Amino acid sequence: MRVKVLSRNPDDYVRETKLDLQRVPRNYDPVLHPFEVPREYTRAMNATKLERLFAKPFLSSLDGHRDGVNCMAKHPKSLSTVLSGACDGEVKIWNLAKRQCIRTIQAHEGFVRGMCARFCGTSFFTVGDDKTVKQWKMESPEYGEEEEPIHTILGKTVYTGIDHHWKEAVFATCGHQVDIWDEQRTSPMCSLTWGFDSISSVKFNPIETYLLGSCASDRNIVLYDMRKSTPLKKVILNMRTNTLCWNPMEAFIFTAANEDYNLYTFDMRYLESPVMVHMDHVSAVLDVDYSPTGKEFVSASFDKSVRIFPVDKGHSREVYHTKRMQHVITVKWTSDNKYILCGSDEMNIRLWKANASEKLGVLAPREKAAMNYNQKLKEKFQYHPKIRRIAQHRHLPKSIFGQIKEQRIMREARRRKELNRRKHSKPGSVPFVSERKKHIVAVVK
Repeated sequence: MRVKVLSRNPDDYVRETKLDLQRVPRNYDPVLHPFEVPREYTRAMNATKLERLFAKPFLSSLDGHRDGVNCMAKHPKSLSTVLSGACDGEVKIWNLAKRQCIRTIQAHEGFVRGMCARFCGTSFFTVGDDKTVKQWKMESPEYGEEEEPIHTILGKTVYTGIDHHWKEAVFATCGHQVDIWDEQRTSPMCSLTWGFDSISSVKFNPIETYLLGSCASDRNIVLYDMRKSTPLKKVILNMRTNTLCWNPMEAFIFTAANEDYNLYTFDMRYLESPVMVHMDHVSAVLDVDYSPTGKEFVSASFDKSVRIFPVDKGHSREVYHTKRMQHVITVKWTSDNKYILCGSDEMNIRLWKANASEKLGVLAPREKAAMNYNQKLKEKFQYHPKIRRIAQHRHLPKSIFGQIKEQRIMREARRRKELNRRKHSKPGSVPFVSERKKHIVAVVK
């Protein structure tokens, strides 16, 4: 004979201390909660409004440069260290925790075109308009010691970009061609070229470390394999690509920043059409950088704004701008996934939060629980028209707002023209071309 016995675990309802809240058991049966959805909808609406209310992304500006900031580099081992190069040949090393410059080097004559840190963080490389590649110590010189580079390589042409291998003592420069160098040698191990135009940027793949990607001014994106002496394949777009960035979590995915105001995410195995076209900027996109999670990237544009895009979405989730910020030339996402740095024409480096309404500092357990609950509510009701409107609304500068309206009118006119042409032509003579394939001219292998 079975006898059912009521058994209760005191841990489920007894408080540990007098200061704790009383634990209340809850039955999740939906029949017992007839007003749950309206109640949660109100909470989701309030959470969305509060998120927009507390969205204050700008943290501080690092000023000290005497010319426009042209390039930046992250320290691979230290979260609080960032390097920046300016158009007057000056390189500064910043401490983000103290928000001040800890070292200044007059590195080059003319622009600092590119810079990168060594994978171990002991030194960094710069290239400039004076046709030199210089390697510098990350540490400040001792008292009485002069500020001198460890190595200097004098090239024949101007170098426009540089990137270091993620695991070996190898780095790549670009200019007239892509050169791969060993740190111990003064001549390149191999030179890779495909076409005759200047190459604006070169990037190593962080996962498949022998792969490189480069962007040339003849509208090409070229992929190379370091183990071969020839390039792999290239894709030709309608307009020039300024730079590209590899996804740190997916080996074959990269995003290219283009002159036609768009960003294109490609899978290098299928270059015939991009995985996604990201369209929101109203001027040329100058730089792009991925978050360490690989789920989002940040882009800098000539339209004086910084935008954050999810990898799988065609439109940005966030746009950052200030009245004083001019053309944004370079942008970086910090390695702890919390902050974004952007360098612009008017000599400032700005520090932003990656999530505009995120609270900085240590969260109490109750705060964390409330934040997670609000997040789930916002996800549950994200497609409701009123909540969606509040969550997506952004104030934009007058210039950007006007250009967006103008582009919308132009896009609609093009669509109408195509519809009319199709309507008055022989059936099948005007094919449908998807947005993804419109911008690709050719793929060459």
